[in-house]
Amino acid sequence: MTTQAQDDEAILRRLRWQCRRGMKELDFLLLRWLEAHFIGASASDRHNFERLLKVEDDQLWAWFVGRSHSQDPELDALVQRIRGPA
Repeated sequence: MTTQAQDDEAILRRLRWQCRRGMKELDFLLLRWLEAHFIGASASDRHNFERLLKVEDDQLWAWFVGRSHSQDPELDALVQRIRGPA
């Protein structure tokens, strides 16, 4: 395994843990995007995903179900992509 692959796997392990929320539905949405897109994502999307993981569960859920939207356009765009098909 190359150093980059080892670094990516370490990051994924850390983020998988952070994706474990208090709500199974959030776990599913966040983990699905992490596994399918994170490694190939731009540096900006990676950064924004990590920022997204710092948001409280109730606020995240409101964003994902469309009850409200993030005031941060980058986070809102990422939420919309995560909501879409994998």
